[in-house]
Amino acid sequence: MDIETFMNYIKPELLILIAVLYFIGVGLKKSTTVKDSQIPLALGVCGIILAVLWVLGTSQVQTCQEGMIAAFTAITQGILCAGCSVYANQLVKQAIKDD
Repeated sequence: MDIETFMNYIKPELLILIAVLYFIGVGLKKSTTVKDSQIPLALGVCGIILAVLWVLGTSQVQTCQEGMIAAFTAITQGILCAGCSVYANQLVKQAIKDD
């Protein structure tokens, strides 16, 4: 599965979140307090939080159903963006490794 497949499911407005999460991951990698194995989980949590902020900022949630849809959208978009960010990081690592 390539990154193009994931990009079909991510809202265009949230594509910037992939780059933001990438740089957060780079910062976490340089940190001494976060283990490498925890970085994907941390990016997932950050992605969900940022997606929640975007969804709540751009949606009018008036009913319980709209709230559940907004929560589902934010969670899935956050996870997809975090996954693409980790995938992009691995592509960069592999490109450098092959050179």
